[in-house]
Amino acid sequence: MAEKQEKWICAHCGYSASGKFVGDICPQCDLTYWKCHKCRFLVTAGKPPDVCPSCGEKTDFINVTCYTPECGGPRHVDGRLL
Repeated sequence: MAEKQEKWICAHCGYSASGKFVGDICPQCDLTYWKCHKCRFLVTAGKPPDVCPSCGEKTDFINVTCYTPECGGPRHVDGRLL
């Protein structure tokens, strides 16, 4: 799992908070969950970043947003993909 951060920043809109976003969803833009293939860090953004903000690696990101009612719908992470 990713290390805890004191400041959380949305990779899409730049919104920052002093603690983790509730449900890992940026309260400003409410966009897609992306998981870093290397360190498993979760990012909320319209599209994944080129470089992971946690591990600093240029890697692939996996869309782990829930799109069905069984896992809670689009405002949730699909736990089967973590």
